Amino acid sequence: MSFGTSGWLFQSNKLMYDRGTNSLWHQFLGEPVVGELVGSGIKLQILPSTLTTWSNWLAAHPDTTVLDVETGVYPVEAYLPEGAPGSTYSTYRGSGLTMFPVPERSNALPTKSRIYGLTFNGQARAYPQEILNQTQVINDSLGGGNLLLVTPQDGGTRSYQRDDRIFLTVEEGESGSSELILIDDEGLGWRMTEDALVSISDPTMRLLRLPGRSSFWFGWYAFYPATEVYANGS
Repeated sequence: MSFGTSGWLFQSNKLMYDRGTNSLWHQFLGEPVVGELVGSGIKLQILPSTLTTWSNWLAAHPDTTVLDVETGVYPVEAYLPEGAPGSTYSTYRGSGLTMFPVPERSNALPTKSRIYGLTFNGQARAYPQEILNQTQVINDSLGGGNLLLVTPQDGGTRSYQRDDRIFLTVEEGESGSSELILIDDEGLGWRMTEDALVSISDPTMRLLRLPGRSSFWFGWYAFYPATEVYANGS
């Protein structure tokens, strides 16, 4: 399927359209909500994503290609980094208000708090970015399963299954390498990759990555109103 952005919003979240049927889809849930595909049972697979810096990403993935800012669609200044004064929506990001009404709200966190949202075995949990910034490694359980959240110095949180293992620390790889190594409670090292944690001693042992995402609190809560909020190890 090929998708485009419709320009329409639901719960202040963008709706996509597929170019085959022009059905509208929830970007957040990956489900069709208007059009001939509604009720079809089709649901897009949610893939893991990482919000990180270009320098850190390039160090880990030197063969990465990137879209030229000379697109011919928008002027170059439209592609300023999010944190730069004058960037698109910079004023909005600095405000505690939403641009459009959002009926489903919760006061558990400030409206535009940054969170890392995760669903596992049918349950949802939001991890405040402030906690993630202070705690590089979080061993947690959700939906009857065990999971791990890792937040490197660049702030790009990733989540993985962890089975019954407990992870303690994150170490840098060999000198000059951007690789990160996680150490478990048995002293074993695991390479952190975009797809999985891979055992250094036995690369056939893999703990798969989970599809979490960075979001504003109001955006996450609107689609997962039964979500829990992670706080101080609980």
